[in-house]
Amino acid sequence: MDNIPNLTDRQIQILKAIIEEYIATAEPVGSETLDKKYSLGVSPATIRNEMVRLTDMGLLHQSHTSAGRAPTPVAMRYYVDHLMKPKDMSVAEEVAVKEKIWDYRQEVDKLLREATKALADRTKSLAITATKDGDLYYAGTAHILDSPEFFDYELTHDLLGTLDQFDYWWKLLETHTDPFAILLGEELGGRSLSQCGYIYTKFTTPHVSGAIGVVGPSRLNYTHIIPVVRYLGGLIDEFAGSW
Repeated sequence: MDNIPNLTDRQIQILKAIIEEYIATAEPVGSETLDKKYSLGVSPATIRNEMVRLTDMGLLHQSHTSAGRAPTPVAMRYYVDHLMKPKDMSVAEEVAVKEKIWDYRQEVDKLLREATKALADRTKSLAITATKDGDLYYAGTAHILDSPEFFDYELTHDLLGTLDQFDYWWKLLETHTDPFAILLGEELGGRSLSQCGYIYTKFTTPHVSGAIGVVGPSRLNYTHIIPVVRYLGGLIDEFAGSW
């Protein structure tokens, strides 16, 4: 990212700890929490000073109701592009996911429907699959209410409204040509979903092309969700490509 200032190793370490704590809790993070839970090797006063610097750089913001700080969209993008390391799925996890959709591998509509459900179940998120033919499948809508961000009625209303708008999702996918992508904030097409994140992978087979992915708050558990999205996209390619 061109607009990110040069960060010291210590600032990167502190920023990563703040983002990972925020992903886990959805709460602004204070220096005391960082000092207790993360082995940063510096004093609480140094942590506080670095948090002020990171705030001045536009990577953290402070809410009025808390002394803690939360990452900005710029910080989340930096984390996704540079700091995050996706975890590999275990063989047992891969087998469990594959078994859920194995019986539906011969029929495109059922395959995509069940793959979307499997993704929602495995990630505890809202999963969406859009195809070039104009179909939109989704599952796991109740999961968004597990995130405090969606206690905001307007945000929830706007996100649920997009589930009736195939064109909204397909336009996003056509705008971003990468086969795998993570869209954050205003990359999701405007201010209405600016607190959201979208992880998707595209699939292309002789019979159908589209994308399967997960939508949620911008603090999605990327390290866990990314490998599941990639794996299910690969299964769709594998199954539908062999017809």
